[in-house]
Amino acid sequence: MLKRSSIPPYPQFYELFYTYATGVNPSLNNRINAIFRNGTSPSSDLAETLYEEFLKSDVDDRLTNVSERMTARIDAVHDAIDTAMTSATAYSGSLESATDDLEQALSPESFRALASRLLNETRRMQDTNRALEQQLQSSRDDIAALQRDLDDARRESMLDPLTKIANRKSFDEGMDVAIADASRTGDPLCLMMLDIDHFKNFNDTYGHQTGDQVLRLVAMLLKSNIKGKDLAARYGGEELVAILPSTDVEGAVIVAENIRKAIQAKELLKRSTNEKLGRITASFGVAAFQPSDTPASLIERADRCLYAAKHAGRNRVVSEKDLEGSLRRAAG
Repeated sequence: MLKRSSIPPYPQFYELFYTYATGVNPSLNNRINAIFRNGTSPSSDLAETLYEEFLKSDVDDRLTNVSERMTARIDAVHDAIDTAMTSATAYSGSLESATDDLEQALSPESFRALASRLLNETRRMQDTNRALEQQLQSSRDDIAALQRDLDDARRESMLDPLTKIANRKSFDEGMDVAIADASRTGDPLCLMMLDIDHFKNFNDTYGHQTGDQVLRLVAMLLKSNIKGKDLAARYGGEELVAILPSTDVEGAVIVAENIRKAIQAKELLKRSTNEKLGRITASFGVAAFQPSDTPASLIERADRCLYAAKHAGRNRVVSEKDLEGSLRRAAG
């Protein structure tokens, strides 16, 4: 759909159409379907508008909204239960009274009146129970929708709002889990760090909006070149990282090289003016987990490799093995 509409596959546009394809946001689907029915051809500007309206929102506001709706729904259920309990108490009293009456000798007229009274009380109780059932069914549906909203907000809270990959909080949690798993299983684990070369100069020359598009592009290329268990994250500024479980240094270097080449192959075009901005490159550092590592020590070694890559001329991948080889050559 993106290709057919000539919309660039930036993360936010991919998320928009992915959400449409899954059907989890009925309001978004209704809007896009109406656009298609009207024969309107989607554009980048229209996609940006839809994204801003349906998907981009403040997580705290969304959580507050979910909390308020949940509270209102719980209050409604409590009210319905209170009403049912009041009716049940009254009905119980009517049955006790009828039991006392039945223990006495009743005339046919009195017996008919008692039966009519009990029938009316039973019908009222049935009506109350039906209302409670409807209220509970409505609450189940509402709570299911609230759960989906809460899950969406929780996922969004773990994403970097610009690049739509994991944020620093999510990365920190992912590192703890990955190191714990590697320590338990003995499987290899690598951390890859990348930094966009001369990004500050690029920002100063072409503006922060264009710089943001570059960050989104690099994040998309990073995420699309790693496998399911891996975690891509924005570490800070123009630095991105990837946690690579079950991957040794040689495999991590191959992944980094693939990403480096993919970034270098992209020729940038400023959408507003069609001005060619040339190409960008990135430098990479790769470190492997050691049994004595903490998250901080693994990050420090990967950062050291990244610094070496930039110091050696940028647009290259440097791993710990490369640094060890350089030290051995210098010593020899």
